Amino acid sequence: MNLSPLAGSLACVAAWLAIGALSLLPGRDAGFPRRFAFPLGALTGLALAAFGPAAAQKPDLYHYPIRVPRLEQPATIDGDLSEWKYHAFTDGLWDIARLRQAPWYDPAINRLTRHGNESSIEEDLAARYFIAWDERFLYLGAEVKDNVNDVSDPAHEPKRWYFKDAICWFIEAPRTAAAKKFGEADNAFCFLIDVSKPAYGAWWRHGGGGKTYIEEPIPPDAVQYSIRMDPQKRGTGDFILEARIAMAPTLGASSPQWHAPRAGDVYGLEIVHTDPDGGGYGGHMLIYGRGDDDSTWGRMELTGPLQPIERKEQ
Repeated sequence: MNLSPLAGSLACVAAWLAIGALSLLPGRDAGFPRRFAFPLGALTGLALAAFGPAAAQKPDLYHYPIRVPRLEQPATIDGDLSEWKYHAFTDGLWDIARLRQAPWYDPAINRLTRHGNESSIEEDLAARYFIAWDERFLYLGAEVKDNVNDVSDPAHEPKRWYFKDAICWFIEAPRTAAAKKFGEADNAFCFLIDVSKPAYGAWWRHGGGGKTYIEEPIPPDAVQYSIRMDPQKRGTGDFILEARIAMAPTLGASSPQWHAPRAGDVYGLEIVHTDPDGGGYGGHMLIYGRGDDDSTWGRMELTGPLQPIERKEQ
């Protein structure tokens, strides 16, 4: 039986109140409540041990449900999302106009760069994002319309993915009570949209072991990813990104509190999509969060499998 932290706590309180009420009935001796004190105390301790860590989470600032389903079959990482995207979490198309209506929107950091030849903001950047999980992996995907592919950086450093076309999933696992900036349990899995796949093309920013902002490539045996440019033959900047992250050597290395994933686990999530378009630091879309502070990231819950939406016959 799976109980929520609140349900476990309420059950203990209800038991204590019931014993107190029974002790007031006629004929009960004075030692009646004491005989139940030890077993109920033990029950309360067990409940706090079982539910306490889960209850100690940051507030859900946005009350925006992010329910990430488990895949029943492993996905092949080949730049084609069709085998799993309808079984994954996605909430439709994101562009700057939709983002402006989101509760986490900040115009100082959510912005686009005028490139000179796009006719509208819709032409600049729009994307659908996908995320799912199984017993070993996180699956990440994106289908993107982008007017320009830009992976140059005059002041290049391997960690400067945010100065290039990239998509980065910020994940706190597990979601904790403490607000941090890439401390323990905080991870960013970042992918440059560069088909040459340089050594820094799949980047991992994380905390752990008392350190913050550890910057390194994702271990090669913990990541597989594919980029397919111009998949619909509609624009050379368009692309599909598909990736798979092994959780134990990444999330498990960042936090001793992480355990093998199961339905009901709660993580934090933010997506950062960078789009410089030749403009240096350039454009960004931040989805489900407001930056590096993990207390601003959305609440993501792992769930069981999701069946695709069925369309009715005529």
